[in-house]
Amino acid sequence: MRVGLFVPCYVDAFHPEVGQATLELLERFGVEVDYPFDQTCCGQPMTNTGCHEESRATEELFVRNFSQYDYIVGPSGSCVNHVRHNFDAPEQTDDVKQVRARSYELVEFLHDILKVDAFPWAEFPHKVTLHNNCNALRGLNIASMTELREKQYSKPRDLLEKVKGLELVPITRPDECCGFGGTFSVFEEAVSARMGQDKARDQARSGAEYVTSSDSSCLMHQGGCAERLGLPTKYIHISQILNGARA
Repeated sequence: MRVGLFVPCYVDAFHPEVGQATLELLERFGVEVDYPFDQTCCGQPMTNTGCHEESRATEELFVRNFSQYDYIVGPSGSCVNHVRHNFDAPEQTDDVKQVRARSYELVEFLHDILKVDAFPWAEFPHKVTLHNNCNALRGLNIASMTELREKQYSKPRDLLEKVKGLELVPITRPDECCGFGGTFSVFEEAVSARMGQDKARDQARSGAEYVTSSDSSCLMHQGGCAERLGLPTKYIHISQILNGARA
């Protein structure tokens, strides 16, 4: 199995440790991982604002970079959801279709493809609450949605429950958007900030020491809101916990 490691541009710029943890974690399970050095943004910000034609060249570059791999794995539900469901600008060649179908967010790759049943090196002796990015939740279905009458499940919860010492605590409104939304946080700054503050307060009320998610973008937004509110909550990507981080 050859995996192409897709590190979203914001992870590379602001949280490179998340990309490093993802690489190390995959290699722990014997996966042959390669990082294409020519990769750039996947085009999501442009597409989300309706600039589909402007994202064409970026998406075509992504396909050229990753078409040779059995799987493409990235530590971001929103970016992987874009690749899988919104890569519509390029001509839909066999390479494009295969890249779309083979792209996985880290949690679903560990849960559904590798079917991981243990993380013997991982120990995280803290109270943790879980945040599911909206695209990962409603686009990739990494967990059931509370607004639907369906069987309850959570892939990230399944993985976190295998970490020694970690105590998962619930929040009042688990599926509520945190307000980041990429470019939404720029052109609707006040609404985005208020949504982030509401989410951060809900997390703090739970008694959680840490918030984890498979999306650094949401964590970045929530962490900024929590800091401005003077809340003590800390934020950490799920890849770091699963890879053995203690704090």
